[in-house]
Amino acid sequence: MKEDNETFLPEEFILTGLTDHAVLKLILFVIFLFIYLAAVFGNLLSFALIKTDPCLHTPMYFFLSNLSILEVCSASTVVPQMLSHLLAEKRVMPQICCALQLFFFLTFAIAEIFLLTVMSYDRYVAICFPLHYLHLVTKQVCILMAAACWMGALLFSVINTAFTLKLSFGGHNKIDHFLCEMPAMVRSACGGIYYAQMCMFISCVFTLILPISLILVSYACILYTVLGNHCSISKRKAISTCSSHLTVVILFFGSAISVYLGPHSSSSKEHLKMASVFYIVITPALNPIIYSLRNKEVMQAFKRVRYKVTEIN
Repeated sequence: MKEDNETFLPEEFILTGLTDHAVLKLILFVIFLFIYLAAVFGNLLSFALIKTDPCLHTPMYFFLSNLSILEVCSASTVVPQMLSHLLAEKRVMPQICCALQLFFFLTFAIAEIFLLTVMSYDRYVAICFPLHYLHLVTKQVCILMAAACWMGALLFSVINTAFTLKLSFGGHNKIDHFLCEMPAMVRSACGGIYYAQMCMFISCVFTLILPISLILVSYACILYTVLGNHCSISKRKAISTCSSHLTVVILFFGSAISVYLGPHSSSSKEHLKMASVFYIVITPALNPIIYSLRNKEVMQAFKRVRYKVTEIN
């Protein structure tokens, strides 16, 4: 009977967190709180600006508005809990909270990956087939692609969460991480690991390797088209519209791949935590800066909206 009981998940998990140093925890709390508030404010501002200004009602900004909401949701599933644990003496997560955090975080993260892939396709069509762009990327097509991102994310999230919940922890309940993330839970488990690892690897093929491959192919075609264009103004405009998206892709995919497909030795645990911090906490705060401050259309839209608000007041 004892052996059967050990196959179940513990009623609560203890997370090791980022550090046990009291002063460092306070410093990290202040830093992460500021970054989180900046991420939420920046992404919600980007979303509101895109919805308010008619000039930004294009496919590219439709996807960007979806990305902004995903960034807020993804960060909000982890950062508030992480901040509370930085101030708490015991970093405890009930089983149901851990399962919900895992499910929603995977859903938002995978949806963001699919959305970044769709955005690369949008740029590919816009630059390589500009005359057919309005016919290929219609409003209905954009909605269908965004819905497909969400549905695909939900599918993979349900499958991975189900396999993670079948892990056996053999009587202990300690997870060496600051959130209930699948790689950390697999490393901490003592049973059911093989099937969970196989599920995670197959999912990574479809949610990391395949999307990044499609993005690279899209940008290879874009580069070929841009280099073959003799108009320097068109080249600069194409590079400008793609550089922001490519920067986000490199930052997000680089850190995510290092966590889910990188080496999982004991010496790499701290590096994995730092990589998780990067794409969970830092990247959502960088996205509004990358897409807004480097984008003339967004800055012009912000000036128009600010002017309208000033006129009303």
